[in-house]
Amino acid sequence: MKMKSPTALIPGLYLTLFFAYLFGPLIIMVITAFNSSTFPRVSPWECFTTDWFGKLASDDKLLSGLGNSLLIGVGVVCVAIPIGLAAAITLSQVGPKLRAALYTIFIAPILVPGVVIGLSTLIFWDRIGTLFNAPYESFFYDGTFLTIFGQVTFIAAYSMLVFLSRIQRFDITLTEAALDMGATPTQAFVKVLLPFMAPAIGSATVLAFLASLENYNTTVFTIVSSSTFTTVLSSKVRYGLDPSISAVAVIIIAITLIGAIIYECRNRYYTKGWAHVIAERPALKIATHPGTVAVILGVLTLAAVLFIQNHDSSVCTAQVLEEKRALQQQLMEQQSINTPQQALPAPTMPNLGPLGGDEGGASAPSPFGNNIFSPENLGTSAPEGN
Repeated sequence: MKMKSPTALIPGLYLTLFFAYLFGPLIIMVITAFNSSTFPRVSPWECFTTDWFGKLASDDKLLSGLGNSLLIGVGVVCVAIPIGLAAAITLSQVGPKLRAALYTIFIAPILVPGVVIGLSTLIFWDRIGTLFNAPYESFFYDGTFLTIFGQVTFIAAYSMLVFLSRIQRFDITLTEAALDMGATPTQAFVKVLLPFMAPAIGSATVLAFLASLENYNTTVFTIVSSSTFTTVLSSKVRYGLDPSISAVAVIIIAITLIGAIIYECRNRYYTKGWAHVIAERPALKIATHPGTVAVILGVLTLAAVLFIQNHDSSVCTAQVLEEKRALQQQLMEQQSINTPQQALPAPTMPNLGPLGGDEGGASAPSPFGNNIFSPENLGTSAPEGN
């Protein structure tokens, strides 16, 4: 049997380490979300619990931040996608020299640190509000408004890159043919170019929404007194962790996996190769349909939610707490046994006689160094000359 050389094992080892580094933290967070320990950890395992999801659902501050993040994400998508699409179309229709200059201008916000963008957005709109003598309650100082426009600054550039990769494969003669046949520029854009750009628009929308949802560097300055999902999570990490953070990770991972599975099933379902496979198998055609897959995943998600709501781990948690108390008591008793009690010497008092001396008649030494308060020294001597 021919043995493999050590160099042949290097790619496999590299892939193993790569995927362990990539998915290891996610797996650990999923496990810690179901451990009853008050600190996120895998070992020692205490009890299987779903209480951290309930604690997450009752966290009003986190839910409020999540609502603000969703609102900001929708606003960023509505503003950044048209800007990115317009920038990509512009770059595809200008000359090479102007294209290079415009590309540098459009792509520059990506290279600027998020902290700088956040501070500059805050200062810029503050100066505009001061110029118009706007009250503090106006939109110039609103955290949601400032965050949307602060994030659009660089997320629009991300969207532009997605649109550029798609529009480079567009045949410009299709638009010219539509114009030659009497279509207006608006009709040519809506009926020819826009359908071709639809996949890129969907990808850019998802990218822009996720980039807005996870952004922190810019948001922490522009959100002012409000909060978002990321700022609330950062404050939780700063002031103390509990496994409810892991529960957030489980929910995000579940949503991502469900979306990825449905998207992949949809792409494979409409390929020519799979169409030949299911042409003569109606049952397989129905089972692999993206709608069917979505329904199955929805039912599994609902079952998981019901299980989380009804699972009770109070008995196991109480037992673990009792074991901890018993162990603590045992350790205290062991410590008391191992630490010997050192007896203190009893204080000895001199047996004083009736005049402050001991039984032998000798006077006890005075703590003041002399017997100046002795009864013999307290008598009054007659003045001389009397």
